[in-house]
This record gives sequence, C-alpha cells and structure tokens, in this order.
Amino acid sequence: MSIRNILKNFNLFVDGRGFAGELGDYTPPSPSIATEEYRGGGMNGPIDLDMGMEKMTTSFVLRNYSADVLALWGIAPGRRIQITARGALESEDGTVTPVIHNMRGKIITPDRGTWSPGQSATLTVSMTLEAFKETVGPRVVCDIDVINMKRIIDGVDHLAEQRAALGI
Repeated sequence: MSIRNILKNFNLFVDGRGFAGELGDYTPPSPSIATEEYRGGGMNGPIDLDMGMEKMTTSFVLRNYSADVLALWGIAPGRRIQITARGALESEDGTVTPVIHNMRGKIITPDRGTWSPGQSATLTVSMTLEAFKETVGPRVVCDIDVINMKRIIDGVDHLAEQRAALGI
C-alpha cells in the first residue's frame, strides 16, 4: 500500500498578496448541488433532481491583523476579490503534487476575533464565491463560474446545453 497525496503545507494569496508564514487555517469551498426530490407515477421511489448549485463559501484565518485584507471588505457592485490557495501534496515515494484553488468572490465577514494582552490578534475572513477552479497536478477537477453559468467537472461542461438553449 502506498501513502499518497498528503497535504504537507499551503499558502494563500488574497488580491495578489501572499500570506506565507501568516496563515492559520483555510477552509476550501465544498461545491454542493441543490436538489429537489421527485417521484412520478410508475417510479418505485424518489430520485433527486439537479436544481442548480448551493452558494459556495470559503474562509481563512490570518495570524496577523491585516489592514490590506480588512480594506477589501464589502459587497459593492464590481468588488470581487481574487483568492488563490496553493497546497503541496506529498506521497510516500517523494512525489510532490501541487493543488491550486482559484476563487473569486466577496468578503462577507472579517471577524476580528478576541483580543487579549500578550496574544496575537487573528483575523478570520469569510467569503461567498461566484467562481471556483480546482487543479490537482495537471488535472482540472472542477471549474465553476456561477455568473457565467459554467460547471465543468473533470472536463465535462454540465451546463453547455442549457447555455445554448438560452442563447448565452
């Protein structure tokens, strides 16, 4: 048995600025399909119908009090923030595989945490996302762009025919 693709380290870039050495935690998005249960006549049980996607979110913790990140807060029109998380997956045989999360969204909550004397101040940032692309090594696992109605999973665009039907 081989031990493969263990996350050994990660870095985060917020609006082009790297935060190596300043990160606590990162919670990647977990894309989820919104479903509606359906059972029609002649069916022995219900099935779930794909009704689009749930809202995507992400969050991260900075171990510093970053004025640069605080200044990005808000959901004004056109205010979209680029976030890139990069991880290093290492296997027992020494192979290192990059994993990259490219995201675009809006900072909803910059939680300033609890301040205590002699303790570092952290900043927990929660975001809603309109786009998420995950690449593991050379393989694009998913590429989702909600605004442009794109959901490509392992190279298959699940919304191409709907876009064509709508003329977009």
